[in-house]
Amino acid sequence: MAVEHDVKSLDLAMGGRYRIEWAEREMPVLRTIRDRFAKEKPLQGIRISACLHVTTETANLMHTLQVGGADVVLCASNPLSTQDDVAAALVAHYEIPVYAVKGEDNNTYYEHIKAALDHVPHITMDDGADLVGTIHKSRRELIETIVGGTEETTTGVIRLRAMAKDGALAFPVLAVNDSDTKHMFDNRYGTGQSTLDGIVRATNILLAGRVIVVAGYGWCGKGLASRARGMGAIVVVTEIDPMRALEAVMDGFQVMPMQEAAKVGDIFVTVTGDMNVLDTHHFAHMKDGAMVANSGHFDVEINLKGLHKMSSQEPRLVRPFVEEYTVNGKSIFVLGEGRLINLAAAEGHPASVMDMSFANQALGAEFMLRNGKEMKPQVYRIPEEVDKEIARIKLEAMGVRIDLLTPEQERYLSQWEEGT
Repeated sequence: MAVEHDVKSLDLAMGGRYRIEWAEREMPVLRTIRDRFAKEKPLQGIRISACLHVTTETANLMHTLQVGGADVVLCASNPLSTQDDVAAALVAHYEIPVYAVKGEDNNTYYEHIKAALDHVPHITMDDGADLVGTIHKSRRELIETIVGGTEETTTGVIRLRAMAKDGALAFPVLAVNDSDTKHMFDNRYGTGQSTLDGIVRATNILLAGRVIVVAGYGWCGKGLASRARGMGAIVVVTEIDPMRALEAVMDGFQVMPMQEAAKVGDIFVTVTGDMNVLDTHHFAHMKDGAMVANSGHFDVEINLKGLHKMSSQEPRLVRPFVEEYTVNGKSIFVLGEGRLINLAAAEGHPASVMDMSFANQALGAEFMLRNGKEMKPQVYRIPEEVDKEIARIKLEAMGVRIDLLTPEQERYLSQWEEGT
């Protein structure tokens, strides 16, 4: 039976399979979960519609859910994040329907989301909340059969919490991003490394000695700033939150408003989740040759429409994923069309860090199936015991051992009578 799909070419499938298997070697936690899922089949008969970046790591998550008994469909959560060979391999070798083509236009992107929703899911799996958003806007008939969902990223959690606050959210969602084994590692180490990887692959520039402006000092910004400094860059941080700004100062970074940073930066990277973080009044003050990139989920962080209006000529593609705009006689280069640079121009996060993130997704789907019907339509954090179990499995796979409390120590920590 042919598997429904819309991918670039099934001829790419074998190469994609090899890369999926390579990534699997770096994902011991997910392999451990898959082994249990194979025996217990906790997702038997459950339909899951997933809207995620179509990468080798995501492929291993989809396979894990499939082994657990789920009927899975996958579409892309960003028009430039799909790895076409991986999409082909999932269809040809794993028999998983996939709707994703790298570089698809906006209309095709949403047609693919609709195709994934035609699966009539019991569980939704999102990265950016476009799947859940589409359900609530135009496919509300699906709500009746949905038990709940999971959300991968900061931007999606922000959107979902706004929906819950307004009373608009119709089913419970687990905020995978809020798990310590996700945001402390994926956001910091994954985004930090893969963002620089995307910038270097797109431009082939030397980072040492350059002024890199990091907009936002959340977990992603912290990781990016740290790794940029490690590559020899001079790092400037911009923030709106006084506590995070103070933390950046105490971590040894320069902190200033973006209006000032615009005058000194060589490379600008947005990681905030908000819109117009780089705006027209910033572009007007940038140096000739300044490069701007985004590592937040959506392409709204850089005001590209405003930049296009300012440009004295049509932007030209000077390298793959590098567009040149001309403002006041100066060149400003936009990387990856302002979309996620680590996935647009590179391969996204390393598999070893996505191992923990996608372990949260797999166990989150299992948890939601067991508990979703009793949960209110709110955004929840994955239980702490699940988070710690993922950390334990990861440490074990790395060959790292830790101490255990003695019975006496446990008693001491649980009482209040004994003091000085």
